[in-house]
Amino acid sequence: MNMTAKILSTFFGAGYTPIAPGTFTSLLIVLLYRFYLVRLDWPIYLALLLIIFFLGVYVSTRFARELNKEDPRIIVIDEVLGQMIPLFLMKPDWLLLAAAFVLFRFFDIIKPFPVNKAEHFPQGWGIMMDDLVAGLYTGIIINIFLLLK
Repeated sequence: MNMTAKILSTFFGAGYTPIAPGTFTSLLIVLLYRFYLVRLDWPIYLALLLIIFFLGVYVSTRFARELNKEDPRIIVIDEVLGQMIPLFLMKPDWLLLAAAFVLFRFFDIIKPFPVNKAEHFPQGWGIMMDDLVAGLYTGIIINIFLLLK
């Protein structure tokens, strides 16, 4: 078993949480953002998103193949990316962070169009793409709210 793919795709073991590993990982990302990631300059944060996306495609493909499953629940690097997207440049206000968390989980679980179509990409691309689109939906809604506020 490729230990690196296992560690990264499960976000250092967060995917092994017995109940709602995706939700648990999203919550971890919100907390990481609030206390650390918010301090990153935007080009660094954006580069981190790109690295997580491409690394996520690679490691989730490898680990899913080893498990012989299409999209195993323990792979949560996709939630890392998806939750980080709407947090990009967000003020670390608890209400906004909670809204980003709830909306992202809603879109990731319900999978409205085109989130449901994005998960049909092959291998790690599908694992990562549905969460990417769910994160974009969340970011768009929060930013529309902030513009209208």
